[in-house]
Amino acid sequence: MFGLRFIKAQPTTYLLKYRAGAIVEEGAGLSTFYYGPATSLVAIPIGSRDAAFIFQQIARDFQTLTIQGQVTYRIGEPKKAAAMLNFTLKRDGKSYESDDPEELPQRVLGAVEVLAQQAVKDMTLKEALRASDRIAEAIATGLKQRADIDALGLEILGVAVRAVKPTPETAKALEAEAREAILKTADEAIFARRNFAVERERAIRESELDTEIAVEQKKRSIRETQMDAEASVAAKKNELREAGMVADIGLEAKRKDFVSLNAANTRTLADAEAYRVGALMKIFEGVDTRVIQALAATGMQPGQLIAQAFSGLAEKAEKIGQLNVSPELLNSLMQKPAEAPRVRQ
Repeated sequence: MFGLRFIKAQPTTYLLKYRAGAIVEEGAGLSTFYYGPATSLVAIPIGSRDAAFIFQQIARDFQTLTIQGQVTYRIGEPKKAAAMLNFTLKRDGKSYESDDPEELPQRVLGAVEVLAQQAVKDMTLKEALRASDRIAEAIATGLKQRADIDALGLEILGVAVRAVKPTPETAKALEAEAREAILKTADEAIFARRNFAVERERAIRESELDTEIAVEQKKRSIRETQMDAEASVAAKKNELREAGMVADIGLEAKRKDFVSLNAANTRTLADAEAYRVGALMKIFEGVDTRVIQALAATGMQPGQLIAQAFSGLAEKAEKIGQLNVSPELLNSLMQKPAEAPRVRQ
């Protein structure tokens, strides 16, 4: 009534009440009455706001890439913002008289685009694809240092780069390259695994060979010990054999001496016997043979005499026609050696 109105601002709105070109009342979440024909109300939103962005930039290797993210900011100094932009409300106290409040995000995004271009111009495509955090940090630092952002009274709360993407054709090429790299890595892993298996098998084989060598060395040591023992036994046997041979040689020498002595004795006896026989032969030279036989028969046994008689008969066998000797005669001759046998001719 009569142009008197009431306004109640939200806690996230900083309200400036002007009258006659001067601020008469101000504050966040201010509630006040004002006279419409003579009062101007300036409402600056001081809550945080998110501004999404998506830009296409050129990397150092002239590859096109897309940067997507968002920047979060708020108006930290409302009076500076009110001095740079028109936040005056219409008479109804609900809408703005100009489009400046809607242009504020565009000014922020314009600064973000410039800073993003500066961040990626010194990077290759592959470097930029892996540098989203560095790009976001560079944009946030640049916004805080820009004079136009400070003049607007803005406070940068954060910058997030959600994605850095190449063009679809480049993405396919990179995917193919990455796929080949992955396959190469897989092949290298297979080769490394096979090589490891070969190395393990070779180590096992070497261990087996070392074991076999150790066993053979042990066998050789045992065999050498056995050979040493056999050589010692053979040496002992040789010593015993040599001792036996020495004893045999001594025995044979003594036997030789005995045989020589025995031969000498036998030769001496033979010489003596030959001398005796020679002496006897000289005695019986010129004596009748029958006399000698008769002398030889002296003291003979009956059997010897009968043998001598038969020997005489045998010498004259050509003159004897028939000779009969009865068993009784032979028996009597054997029993009566003194009687001469009767021989019938």
